[in-house]
Amino acid sequence: MSAQVERSLPADETILWTPSPERIAASQMRAFADAAEAETSERFPTYADLHAWSIRDPATFWDLVWRFCGVIGEKGDTILADGTKMPGARFFPEARLNFAENLLRRADDTTAIVFRSEDKIERRMTWAELNALVSRLQQALAAAGVGVGDRVAGMLPNMPEAVAIMLAVASLGATWSSCSPDFGIRGVLDRFGQIAPKVFFSVDGYWYAGKRIANADKLSGIVGDLPSAETVVIVPFLGEAEAVAAALPRAVTLDGFLAPYAAQPVAYTRVPFDQPLYILYSSGTTGVPKCIVHGVGGTLLQHLKEHKLHADVRPGDKVFYFTTLGWMMWNWLVTALAADATLMLYDGSPFAPKPSVLFDYADAEGFTLFGTSAKYIDQLKKEGVRPRDTHNLSTIRLITSTGSPLAPEGFDFVYEAIKPDVHLASISGGTDIVSCFVLGIPWLPVRRSEIQGPGLGMAVEVWSDDGKPVIGEKGELVCTRPFTSMPVGFWNDPDGARYRAAYFERFDNVWCHGDFAEITPSGGMIIHGRSDATLNPGGVRIGTAELYAQVEQIPQVVEALAIGQDFDGDVRIVLFVRLRAGVELDDGLKQKIRTQIRTGASPRHVPAKILAVADIPRTKSGKITELAVRDIVHGRTVKNVEALANPEALDLYRGLDELRS
Repeated sequence: MSAQVERSLPADETILWTPSPERIAASQMRAFADAAEAETSERFPTYADLHAWSIRDPATFWDLVWRFCGVIGEKGDTILADGTKMPGARFFPEARLNFAENLLRRADDTTAIVFRSEDKIERRMTWAELNALVSRLQQALAAAGVGVGDRVAGMLPNMPEAVAIMLAVASLGATWSSCSPDFGIRGVLDRFGQIAPKVFFSVDGYWYAGKRIANADKLSGIVGDLPSAETVVIVPFLGEAEAVAAALPRAVTLDGFLAPYAAQPVAYTRVPFDQPLYILYSSGTTGVPKCIVHGVGGTLLQHLKEHKLHADVRPGDKVFYFTTLGWMMWNWLVTALAADATLMLYDGSPFAPKPSVLFDYADAEGFTLFGTSAKYIDQLKKEGVRPRDTHNLSTIRLITSTGSPLAPEGFDFVYEAIKPDVHLASISGGTDIVSCFVLGIPWLPVRRSEIQGPGLGMAVEVWSDDGKPVIGEKGELVCTRPFTSMPVGFWNDPDGARYRAAYFERFDNVWCHGDFAEITPSGGMIIHGRSDATLNPGGVRIGTAELYAQVEQIPQVVEALAIGQDFDGDVRIVLFVRLRAGVELDDGLKQKIRTQIRTGASPRHVPAKILAVADIPRTKSGKITELAVRDIVHGRTVKNVEALANPEALDLYRGLDELRS
């Protein structure tokens, strides 16, 4: 049975790609729908039908996901308890499983991981080699006292050892937390200091944009203030691990840590469904990061659903995401092992040693899923890179984009300059759910500027300020029913008060995600930016993404940042632009920007002030941070500058004379 396009489309709506009936029929989502039909005696000819059932009957749906995806573990008889409570619902409360056991399904000599670090390092690891490394790490960690519930932290590049360390930690029923090696001392301690890891892993250094960056001095400032880490393990990357370890208290090289142990079959400690697997961190600059705890079973089931059903990942597929260990997309990426895929890891600058480096990698290895960010796509466009003209890319079936909303021109660029016959999925979710609320749907067409729709099992709606569902209007993105990858809670939040305040204070018993969004008449989703960064001139809510989509079409503008400034009893829009080298923000360019915004968005979107800046502050995961700039402009203290990749950029916004009148 094949799915149909579900709604008549407005005449001016642009469809950029449509799956063939054969592709739909062969999809894993179709096989899943067939299994659901056999189980329920219902019919699911369209995605809307399948999605409606998945939220109407969550127990049957998630039970089928477990079985269809071949989850290894004891499922138990109860699928969902307290299923109307948010928070409070419990999925698979009797289950026992192990995350690593579900990812390490093979131990043969085929390739499990391919790794590149710019043009400096290239390595491959078989499933047998991965199992062997996990086994030795598991034994060493157990000897270091790590067991169920203990925390292990890593400040590591996106390298094979990072995957193996996480799997070894998970195999013991312990909890993993990570960041990338470019984090500063305070940023590391603000995160790991809260969770008191028993073991801390780091590297001796890393490569970025062709530069060799040593870690020794930074580590000396971290280890002394992380006393819970009874063992510090230095992973070699620059060839300086011995010297770095020798200079640190409680430190040993990875080789020394593993030396006493020979590989043997990996042992797995099965734990409850909600046992903490990961601790991730909010990336905002409004205070010490929130420690968001995600459970073993919920993370596994949600990722399997997204990989197998929404991304149609098959055994032997080669799955790539440009990410670091400081972004939840790394956690999402590594779960692709559970779908019997090969991980394609990359660490370093996506433009080093040349702008085509990731597409060179994709061609050489035959990527099937190419995951990246809207910012990367926009930068390719601005750099004039056209991979379609220079690369084959025939193996790529799916390109995904996240991190920020993908502008309409970004959609156009992918089909015009990268690959015309690819499924492009703009996706959105976040650290809070270690997954997606809205994402790609292999049965549906790709419409310009739209995310295709909500994920299976995700009761996503957009609500007005008075809590009413709206379509074709902007409002708050909410989820009205429980889902498996809701956080277990926040670390050091024993009564759950901070957790409830973060997501459930706005609307009772409803998850409010903090995104300003819109469901289109065709059923797609547009994300207009974060709710807390929404602009409110004259009381009209405007998403910052709406401005960026217009401004960044202008060739002279590299990127932009918009805030609302309290002024004269109202809020006015202030737009900061970073310009190409040698370009001046004169009256002519200001007028060009205003005209583009007025015609492409609306007169209400036109900023009251436009200022040029040399840099735009962004978080470690690459997201621009409007809130920090808004605080600086208003003379408020930014509480957590360590969350920023370039905190020095904030000084560019302090005390600006142009904003006094």
